[in-house]
Amino acid sequence: MNDIAGTKPALRWVVHASVLLLVVLWVFPTLGLLISSFRTADQIATSGWWRSLFPSEQNLTLRSAAPETQVLENGLYVIEGNLFDAGVTAKISQWGVSSRAIDAFKPGETAELRRGGEITVDADGNYRMENTEEFSGSRGARVFVTAELPPEFTLGNYHKVLLAEDSTDSMGKAFFNTLTVTIPATIIPILVAAFAAYALAWMDFPGRALLIAAVVGLLVVPLQLALIPLLKLHLSIGIPKGYLGVWLAHTGFGMPLAIYLLRNYMAGLPRDLIENARVDGATEFQIFTKLILPLSFPALASFAIFQFLWTWNDLLVAKVFLIDATGQTTVMTNRIVELLGTRGGNWEILATAAFVSIAVPLVVFFAMQKYLVRGLLAGSVK
Repeated sequence: MNDIAGTKPALRWVVHASVLLLVVLWVFPTLGLLISSFRTADQIATSGWWRSLFPSEQNLTLRSAAPETQVLENGLYVIEGNLFDAGVTAKISQWGVSSRAIDAFKPGETAELRRGGEITVDADGNYRMENTEEFSGSRGARVFVTAELPPEFTLGNYHKVLLAEDSTDSMGKAFFNTLTVTIPATIIPILVAAFAAYALAWMDFPGRALLIAAVVGLLVVPLQLALIPLLKLHLSIGIPKGYLGVWLAHTGFGMPLAIYLLRNYMAGLPRDLIENARVDGATEFQIFTKLILPLSFPALASFAIFQFLWTWNDLLVAKVFLIDATGQTTVMTNRIVELLGTRGGNWEILATAAFVSIAVPLVVFFAMQKYLVRGLLAGSVK
């Protein structure tokens, strides 16, 4: 009975479980990156993103109020206040006045300060400093506390990454540079490959079979083999490193897949449509623009997704053909590499920059995913 046509396969649950596992493996890292992009540096350093909704215990270095706020009470100089910022509620479990013994005291106990006087800290962060002599210095005393803080989310990471005036953190310029590279590098190969695919699919001319074989052969040529020769060619004909060079490079590297994909799809269209249009007096250009292109939209959208994702996430081609000394044309992938090199400890900035980088490809993919399978299966069934 398992072999009867129309019945579901016995291993369908294995297939469903495998698909679910792939979805989970893809969604969890993306979700973690999104949540981490809204967290502070201290929270990321002390707990994983899956605990972002729960209080976390953190080691903090805080300062009391400056000596200029001291008052004289009954012959003692006193400084009072709260170690935490206004609006922050936290519970201190242990504290200290030395970085070597941050857990030396419990809330409510009193410690002696190195510069004279003593300090008492309670669980809510309230403190009282007393000294028989006047407190001196320009800054308050350091207090090391271990406290349980409530979850905190902030948009400050995105403001710093996208709108910061400091070029070492901002990715706003790199974001628009990436759009400047990606949009033309996606449109140009589609326009050129569509004409070539139509000619290879429906026009008879000498050497057509050899051209199709050459296109298939170019699909397996490694990108790295052509980088330096192509760069030398650009420089020899007067194309410097810049947007034009990277557009042409992405167009050349994307053309074989575009022609192959579009040609297979166009070749699968009904021949009667083409012949009837020719009988009605339509030219090849009219057939291509008014008949073939509208019917080939799934294949065009499918390649557009691949080309957009490739150029948006590209680093190698941008390094070779685009990056300049001033950094005015730096793309997002290179900016993230720079953040890793100079700010390797600022995980909140890296998480935000990475999510900004993947946000646009996610929107493009989900907006056009219904055309992806139709385009990939083009020409597979006659």
